[in-house]
Amino acid sequence: MEKIKLEILGLSPSQSQAGSFALVLGEEYGNRRLPIIIGMFEAQAIAIEIEKIVPNRPMTHDLFKQFAEKFKFTVREIVISDLREGIFFARIVCSDGVRETVVDARPSDAIAIGIRFGVPIFTYEAVLSEAGITTSAADEEDEEQPEVVRSSSRQPRAFGEQLKDMTVDELQKMLDEALGNEEYERAAKIRDEISKRN
Repeated sequence: MEKIKLEILGLSPSQSQAGSFALVLGEEYGNRRLPIIIGMFEAQAIAIEIEKIVPNRPMTHDLFKQFAEKFKFTVREIVISDLREGIFFARIVCSDGVRETVVDARPSDAIAIGIRFGVPIFTYEAVLSEAGITTSAADEEDEEQPEVVRSSSRQPRAFGEQLKDMTVDELQKMLDEALGNEEYERAAKIRDEISKRN
């Protein structure tokens, strides 16, 4: 069965399920989108890696990567392999250099692991035909791509405005504190403000 390569287009709060996120994957050379509803923890794990935020302690998916590296195996690819009764299934394709092994996983976990290894994400035509959404060029111009979100937006809107009034030293101190407390959404906003000034 021929595989279709996907890329991560965005991550945004789900409008249909409170506390969940929509991970939007796009066909590499096409206009179909594959939205997958995932939990807050997995969304945060994906966003942290995309944004290159380094937590004080390894998260579960970081631990998986360290474990894999210590035992000399690597992840080769992620495949969104099936859709049954509205539930997506995935496979993590691993190798020790000699043998290839396939591990079943939820797509959210598989993708969180896959981006840590920098490997491609694939699916099959049957999955994309059943669950994919086709967008036209006009739709894409009218519609903003989903924004990568770190977790549910509980920060007051004024938080971003407060950051603008702080010095870089104050922001750095606040960033260190947020990372120490594992407040990754807050840390990402502070980091973004520091980046704007550099």
